[in-house]
Amino acid sequence: MLIYVVEQGDSIFEIARKFQISTQSIINLNQLDQPANLVVGQALVIPSDQYVVQPGDNLYQIGQQFNVPYQQIAQASQISADAPLNPGQVLSIPEKPKTRAFFNAYVEPIGDEVSPALEQSARNRARYLSYLAPFSYRVNRDGSLTPPPLNQFAQIARENQAALMMVVTNLEEGQFSRELGRIIVTDENVQNTLLNNIVQTANEIGFRDIHFDFEFLPPETRENYNQFLRKAKGRLSNEGLLLSTALAPKVSAEQEGAWYEAHDYGAHGEIADFVVLMTYEWGYSGGPPMPVSPIGPVRQVVEYALTEMPSEKIFLGQNLYGYDWTLPYEPGGEYARALSPQQAIQLAREQNVAIQYDEEAEAPFFFYTDDQGNRHEVWFEDARSIEAKFDLVRELNLKGVSYWKLGLNFPQNWALLNSEFNIVKEP
Repeated sequence: MLIYVVEQGDSIFEIARKFQISTQSIINLNQLDQPANLVVGQALVIPSDQYVVQPGDNLYQIGQQFNVPYQQIAQASQISADAPLNPGQVLSIPEKPKTRAFFNAYVEPIGDEVSPALEQSARNRARYLSYLAPFSYRVNRDGSLTPPPLNQFAQIARENQAALMMVVTNLEEGQFSRELGRIIVTDENVQNTLLNNIVQTANEIGFRDIHFDFEFLPPETRENYNQFLRKAKGRLSNEGLLLSTALAPKVSAEQEGAWYEAHDYGAHGEIADFVVLMTYEWGYSGGPPMPVSPIGPVRQVVEYALTEMPSEKIFLGQNLYGYDWTLPYEPGGEYARALSPQQAIQLAREQNVAIQYDEEAEAPFFFYTDDQGNRHEVWFEDARSIEAKFDLVRELNLKGVSYWKLGLNFPQNWALLNSEFNIVKEP
């Protein structure tokens, strides 16, 4: 599997010829709705390990294009690294060896029903998952639970040998509640009721992991949260259930801020079977335009986490979306519009603009002007940006990747995942 970035003058036919494959294979893998209208800068995944040399090509440039050392291309092609290339010559591009890893994806119904499109998305992607995580069971102030609509999620998980993850949150009236969080982690009666309800629900539905996503807890409840997790771990282990947590993206133990202070990386690393680092939302709907998960800050969070817990407990959080900001950005002004990677490409095509790529952030972006004359800035994800995250998972030997969230179309992600990883299925 290769990544090819569309250049000015490219056509689907020329690209297929370069890689000695059918146009239909490229169309299908990338779900191209208008294959005759490719966008300059668009990243395509190519189901091939061969490349036909074009006029002006040299081995070093080809290696740079496909992020493969040119010496390895020479070795795979059984030629000298110094040999001149001839147009029409077929080179072998070595693929990355498959890595064993786990994958999770949250799936969030909106309202009281699971839409047919969301259920179909879960069906399409569950084969790539170790865990499927319906979002979410909301804790009430008496320790009872308000469940999400589940429809066929449990059946989909079973059919695809994906463990079902029970996500438990302190959401109240659509927001993470500081006060509800305080009650949960300090009131033992509420905790006892909550744990009884969790165990009963897990046994009835077939959840394998209990995933606590408690956010914006009061800073002074940090140790209370740790003690609650220890108590929960003892109870859940007796029931044969795993325990995991979601962690705000910290870069130090002393990091200040309402999202961070009550999350103790060291304690969670000790108590939980695994954690999900929420390594996204640097660029967010209410903030200024920037990459949602730039590779530098993501790496900083992971490297800090590795000082507090073993790598095999860490899921790297990954967004399956981007944002479209209206410029100029004004604090408290108009919120950015979320969009999937496929929608971002379609928007660039409609606006007749090229997609650019920030090499430092490892993220694609573009600008356009709408019909009302408003300037826009769009940041999203593509095959190159996701490959950078996959490289980080391999480099640091992380447990795997956790996606927020299904229902957002990003076919290149799943094609690369399937090509580069052996997906571990929980027993």
